Amino acid sequence: MNRSVLFVGAFPRPATLERYVSGDLALRLQKLGWRVRVTSQSPSRLGRLGSILWQTWRARKDCSIACVDLYSGPAFVWAEAACTLLRWLRKPFVLTLHGGSLPEFASQHRNRVKKLLCSAAAVTCPSPYLLASIRDLRPDLILLPNGLELARYPFRERRPPFRRLVWLRAFHEIYNPVLAVVALSKLRQAIDIRLTMIGPDKKDGSLQRTQGTAARLGVAQAVDFRGAVSKQDVPNELGQGDIFLNTTNFDNTPVSVLEAMACGLPVVSTNVAGIPFLVEDGQTGLLTPPEDAEAIVGAVTRLEQEPGLAAKLGRNARAKVELFDWGMVLPRWEELLSGLAGGARVKGETNLDPVTERHSHNACNAGTES
Repeated sequence: MNRSVLFVGAFPRPATLERYVSGDLALRLQKLGWRVRVTSQSPSRLGRLGSILWQTWRARKDCSIACVDLYSGPAFVWAEAACTLLRWLRKPFVLTLHGGSLPEFASQHRNRVKKLLCSAAAVTCPSPYLLASIRDLRPDLILLPNGLELARYPFRERRPPFRRLVWLRAFHEIYNPVLAVVALSKLRQAIDIRLTMIGPDKKDGSLQRTQGTAARLGVAQAVDFRGAVSKQDVPNELGQGDIFLNTTNFDNTPVSVLEAMACGLPVVSTNVAGIPFLVEDGQTGLLTPPEDAEAIVGAVTRLEQEPGLAAKLGRNARAKVELFDWGMVLPRWEELLSGLAGGARVKGETNLDPVTERHSHNACNAGTES
């Protein structure tokens, strides 16, 4: 069997490959003896599309299977173009769904998304949220969660008093970093607490707005803007925190939240998209409405005042994310890819077992809605 795979997605710099879920999977498969290619590392959208098509063509003889990341927006076009070429080359491919905004995109472009999903040898998704939201377009979706190397995340129970909030995302408007600073300003009226904000600047002005809001509200000295950190440093950064804030407006199954849960940090998160599928309010974290700084203040105050709550949330969260350990996730990926690489054929012939093929065929050809 030809154990070679091409990963198609957005991998801007080779040094940060491990920051991406599929990139981490690629590195782990390499260690198991798979030959791996990755595209694209181009920083520009047009360059990325060209690189993806060129590298896919170049890999036509070497790679037996491809794994294609599927997001909404411009990234959907890259995946669509790559899959068109892969079908022409008669190469089986696996689509992996990403992003909290993908269900909305799919509802707006239903026929287009359904056609792409049904052309894949298999479709995986990392969360029950995406599974539930997209299943009507292809019912045989495979739930494969984002993997974590749990041994790298030391667990520690948190107990009050709490003095450091941690926020770990990219500075982009969809993650609403300004809300974290607004909540901090309200919290500091009652308790001496600081905020560490970690993440790269996505150049949409969010970082500058967050810094400006901190200055305007008089809490600039209480906010530590750390910038991007390496994946290896994330456990240490989280380990220094007391409470993890997730202020996003859209989300799926964010790795940063999984990492915080692994470390035992009580999570306070907005209740949006896929978050409630990951964080159960009052059991593995506390959920608040989006854009509600007062609700965040109430959640943090509750952690301060309710004995044992933070420790309970941390223990439950750690137990939940043990299901995400690479020791459990990686064998399932290898089984899937080995099976497809060993005998899968592209859609139009037969690329699934007979039962699944009939099920998928009926779903993908029963007519589409406009």
